[in-house]
Amino acid sequence: MLRCAAVRVLRGGGAGSPRAASGSAVAQLRRRLESELEDIRGAGTWKSERVIASRQGPHLRLAGGGAGAYGAAGRALGFFPTPVRRPNFSLSLPAGILNFCANNYLGLSSHPEVIRAAVEALEKFGAGLSSVRFICGTQSIHKDLEEKIARFHQREDAILYASCFDANAGIFEALLTPEDAVLSDELNHASIIDGIRLCKANKYRYKHMDMQDLEAKLQDTQKHRLRLVATDGAFSMDGDIAPLREICQLAQKYDALVFIDECHATGFLGPSGRGTDELLGVMDKVTIINSTLGKALGGAAGGYTTGPKPLIDLLRQRSRPYLFSNSLPPAVVGCASKALDLLMESNAIAQSMAAKTQRFRSKMTAAGFTISGKDHPICPVMLGDARLAAVMAEDMLNRGIYVIGFSYPVVPKGKARIRVQISAVHSDEDIDRCVEAFTEVGRERGALP
Repeated sequence: MLRCAAVRVLRGGGAGSPRAASGSAVAQLRRRLESELEDIRGAGTWKSERVIASRQGPHLRLAGGGAGAYGAAGRALGFFPTPVRRPNFSLSLPAGILNFCANNYLGLSSHPEVIRAAVEALEKFGAGLSSVRFICGTQSIHKDLEEKIARFHQREDAILYASCFDANAGIFEALLTPEDAVLSDELNHASIIDGIRLCKANKYRYKHMDMQDLEAKLQDTQKHRLRLVATDGAFSMDGDIAPLREICQLAQKYDALVFIDECHATGFLGPSGRGTDELLGVMDKVTIINSTLGKALGGAAGGYTTGPKPLIDLLRQRSRPYLFSNSLPPAVVGCASKALDLLMESNAIAQSMAAKTQRFRSKMTAAGFTISGKDHPICPVMLGDARLAAVMAEDMLNRGIYVIGFSYPVVPKGKARIRVQISAVHSDEDIDRCVEAFTEVGRERGALP
């Protein structure tokens, strides 16, 4: 018995041993985490991840033995029994669920030319450089894309990141010092908020799109060396568009710079899809643009900053997410480059968004729903109650419509909603079917009279 105890101690398994203490700490951690997870479930804010068994597009096939999340949803509905052909893309998609929750604004995620460009880039440049750009060098495909992004936005230069989250994490710390000030809209994306937290500038938060509050804070910041106003161009949870004309006027009045995150604008807002600044006629007044390649521009991954060349040069020297992250995979770069080519060749796809967006918004409003935002393909169906949003989203899936309910902490408490996103590859019939399903579910669940 003594020998067995001695062996346990030597092996680290005896009472009071580091292993035993560690086991107790792990058990304590598990209990705390399980309690927190149960609280999330109990609040009705649990976020499930559905598994897609097809490429991204207006129609999806979900894993689990059929079109539905649990194997049955949509299978008996007879949606799209034959492959669907879209006139712009000549692309057959699998039958299945109608998809209204993707950021695939221009439908380029499955465009045959975009896919072909990715394959060609993979074959020519390989899977990746296996390191960061300043160590293992960069490839011509990356430099070409950066030049193309700058030309598209009519800026001096651009720098690629693994994501726009990284771009937002990398710019404020590199640019701003304790002598400076940053003024941020209170509903800016989490990546902007986190990026600002990393910098040592004086931080001010103004009320959402409230120009009086912004002006008051610009007056307060006159004592600082540099003032940077940071805002989303289009706000992803509400579908509203920043008042950039007024922001730029105030910035000019108080000698400030303007930064916009264009993730939900690049490619489809404005006459040629260049974004919010083009839409509102202030391209020459916005200093810095951060945006993504992972939404309208191919839907794969990647982000960027574009603006004055000295700023881009500084980011290459000091931006931590750039310096310490691998360069984008060539296949991703190929996708985005081709997407930009298609966009710059013709604005027809971008212009088609307005009519489709208006069709959905007007029909849903006529049905009795409250749709947040204005004239943006993000169309939040405001419901208020988190459980109602979750249950209605599941009911919609059972009718063959894939949408997602959003609730706290993604949106403020009491402002739960189902966010619908319109794509250029949705047909009028797709949109009408979505409205019909919403109306049926809304009446069943008491969201409509």
